[in-house]
Amino acid sequence: MEVEGGCYCGNVRYKTDSAALFKGMCFCRECQYISGGGANYVMGVSDASFEYTKGKPKGFTRSDLDNPVTREFCPDCGTHILAKGKAMPGALMLKTGTLDDPSIYEAPQMAIFTMDLQSFHQVPDGVPSFERGPGG
Repeated sequence: MEVEGGCYCGNVRYKTDSAALFKGMCFCRECQYISGGGANYVMGVSDASFEYTKGKPKGFTRSDLDNPVTREFCPDCGTHILAKGKAMPGALMLKTGTLDDPSIYEAPQMAIFTMDLQSFHQVPDGVPSFERGPGG
């Protein structure tokens, strides 16, 4: 299945033909900054099948973290498009809001970094939760 998406202003576009490797909600403190306070809804896809079809994103990687991710944004409107890091070799995390058809996300399969949950965050009933990631 080919999936397409892009940023709010339309200057950065992408496509992938990867099936979703996972669908999750991340509550880490870094994602709270990116999302404006809530969970960050992500869909993991193979990085081998991902390509930008229009524009060039700007990347940002924190230098003060042990295992930082690189976050890619539209340099014009600031839309956060994806994150990738060493903890997930061969995969990247597309931000669900950037999908042309966000309904393909359907529902999260897991909630990660729940150790950073705020009192106003909610994890849907029945969604497996992990203090960090599923492996740690």
